[in-house]
Amino acid sequence: WLSEARVGRDTVRFALPLSQNALGAGDVVDVPSDIGRLKARIDRVEQTTHQLIEGVRIEPEVYHPANFPDDPTPTRRFVPTGPVSPLFLDLPLLRGDEVPHAPYVAVSANPWPGNVAVYDAPEDAGYELNGLITAQSTVGSVLNDVPTLSTGAGLIDLATTIDVHLFSGHLSSISETALLAGGNLAAIGSGDPDEWEIIQFREAELIGANTWRLSHLLRGQAGTDALVSDVLPAASSFVLLDGTPQQIDLAAALRRQMRHFRIGPAEKSYDHASYRHVQHAFEGNGLRPYSPVHLMAQPEGGELHLSWIRRARIEADAWELADIPLDEDNEMYRVSVFAASGLLREVDVSMPTWTYTAAMQASDGFSGAGRIEVAQISSRFGPGPAARLELA
Repeated sequence: WLSEARVGRDTVRFALPLSQNALGAGDVVDVPSDIGRLKARIDRVEQTTHQLIEGVRIEPEVYHPANFPDDPTPTRRFVPTGPVSPLFLDLPLLRGDEVPHAPYVAVSANPWPGNVAVYDAPEDAGYELNGLITAQSTVGSVLNDVPTLSTGAGLIDLATTIDVHLFSGHLSSISETALLAGGNLAAIGSGDPDEWEIIQFREAELIGANTWRLSHLLRGQAGTDALVSDVLPAASSFVLLDGTPQQIDLAAALRRQMRHFRIGPAEKSYDHASYRHVQHAFEGNGLRPYSPVHLMAQPEGGELHLSWIRRARIEADAWELADIPLDEDNEMYRVSVFAASGLLREVDVSMPTWTYTAAMQASDGFSGAGRIEVAQISSRFGPGPAARLELA
């Protein structure tokens, strides 16, 4: 059509005798010209004492079929951008070189919009860009109830399996060496930023469409053993910590302050309908001390001698040292004594031992039955999770 319109800009006008009245509108004739003979289509004929003919130039090649390649350039179907699903994770230190107070964010979407923008503000206005997320995290939902630790932290759990349906990404099995080197690290929890248990798994078996069964587990990693509930219910969230979830930019002064976040496709403005609006305040759990271990109570002469062993968050795996490094400003513990009526006594000590004297017990009305809790204290975080000992 374009070629025909371009050629048709050349017009002709000539006269013929009446003896040529066989020619009419629509006929094609050869007409001599300065550039040689050209073809013209008669569009209008006026008969008087002779025939006045008007026409336009034509090129027959314009109407021949074009030779298109067998594999024309493919076109991609337009897929509209939808909302994304963000999960915030206020995690303990995993490598030791992270920003300890900054939370992680894991994002999934179907379809994935390419880049996801994270905006934040102290109120639901005046947002500023916090960062861009360029890769989709491996996120899913736990399908079965996960019981509490059956072996304790640091011991391989061969009895528990976790079935996970993934919304994005995939899983794979690893070797025993890779497991002990920190491979297949994941977080399971309620979806609240503070409520995550860190696990590892060696075996990942595909049992259905996007559904995996995880076994050969290490539970309660990175000090989260003290936070494990009796049963983690089905429909809990699962996030693979493979380096894709990334920390957001959060100043240390903003810890425990409520922040507004808008998260959505980077190609849209933050007030677009595809953006998710959430509010969170973060404790900064990378600063949280681990709970002490091996809490013991030894009665002697009416007194109760307590002892425990400290754990550390950073560089605590060196066996050649006489003691693990102290990763807090000072060594400090909070010892709490509970009875059926409630808290009887609370004291802060600087050594991993404490004696509950007979005079203290008499003053508190302690009958011998109750519970002892010991938590390590951080000067920046406060008391961490406590080790508990039931006394009969």
